[in-house]
Amino acid sequence: MIKVKNLNAGYGKLQILFDVNAKIEKGKITTVVGPNGSGKSTFLKTLFGLTKIYSGEIIFKDKNIAKVPPHQKARMKIAYLPQTNNVFANLTVEENLKIAGYVLDKDKVKERIEIALNVFPELKDVLKRKAGTLSGGQRQFLAMGMALVRDAEVLMLDEPTAQLSPKLAEVIFEKIIEMRDEFGLTILLVEQNAKRALEISDNGYMFVSGRVAFEGTAEELLNHEKFKEYSLGITAI
Repeated sequence: MIKVKNLNAGYGKLQILFDVNAKIEKGKITTVVGPNGSGKSTFLKTLFGLTKIYSGEIIFKDKNIAKVPPHQKARMKIAYLPQTNNVFANLTVEENLKIAGYVLDKDKVKERIEIALNVFPELKDVLKRKAGTLSGGQRQFLAMGMALVRDAEVLMLDEPTAQLSPKLAEVIFEKIIEMRDEFGLTILLVEQNAKRALEISDNGYMFVSGRVAFEGTAEELLNHEKFKEYSLGITAI
């Protein structure tokens, strides 16, 4: 679905990613893990067009989209959910869902909202509440529901379980599996809970100091002899 070739990117003159090559397979969950500061979140932001790309390619459906701005990527059915500020706090849950379908026709929006509420029934009782008043879990449900309304094909999630209880985090992981299995979404996940994220994933990448230290199946990464060291940032490449 997405092929990344020799990607170098960062913020202004500060380079964060170095010669990153990656393949995000269609209809699968790919998880990126690594210590803090390893470039995981920057990788997602770069794919969505929120950083400076110095060189390299991002191939999506046989087209290099490295220079395509974020709003156009959203229209290409690529959804990016940052860790914070991923909903419109001053709008109600219902308004958030409606605005997510702004590029769809009216009937389609209604249909997609129904689908989102079936996947996230927890939102049905809070439709008239302002998104800013929701709990962390409810807000994450809403953000993911908005991606479903948008009829996204690619969903990039940055730390979706951050600051959630273990029980709620597990619900989020189950929803991610459901979105892949029921809707065929291609999911790219950055997650501090590396072990659990890889357990639900098909493929995995380990980033260390802005470079890919390991790539393979999620199971291979989980069983890698240096997985714990890499995760904690003890080992350099």
